[in-house]
Amino acid sequence: MSKLDVRIIELERLRVASVWGFGESPEAEAWAKLEAWARPKGLLDRPEQHPIYGFNNPNPSAGSPNYGYELWIAVGEDAEPEGDTRVVDFNGGLYAVTRCEVPQGDPNVIGETWKQMVNWLEESRYRHAGHQWLEKSVPAEIPGIEFVLDLYLPIAA
Repeated sequence: MSKLDVRIIELERLRVASVWGFGESPEAEAWAKLEAWARPKGLLDRPEQHPIYGFNNPNPSAGSPNYGYELWIAVGEDAEPEGDTRVVDFNGGLYAVTRCEVPQGDPNVIGETWKQMVNWLEESRYRHAGHQWLEKSVPAEIPGIEFVLDLYLPIAA
């Protein structure tokens, strides 16, 4: 196992637009909904102002290929629900964060990196906290890398 580069951050309160997908590929379903809602508003053009976070909801269960995935995009206070898109206030919290570069066609690296994060937590001075686990999309173009995520593990001091 490689040594993780973990940083500790306090994620501030966020107001987010939320979309959800369910099935064997819920990330793609959720992304299509997010893109349909956010692109016409220009939100996808400014990722530094409108970061995107995702998480399983619900988690996969044994014996079923189906699970849910929820995507959030940070929005302003004036954002309103629309169609399948909800608006949610998230209180933020303390997180251990590591970068996960996902090679082309190998999404299993995400689960492996989450396991490394949990192992890191068990050996750290922190304890697990109850706020939402998150995967933040990181804009990057790296040869051989399909996409990049920052994994946010909720912690308490």
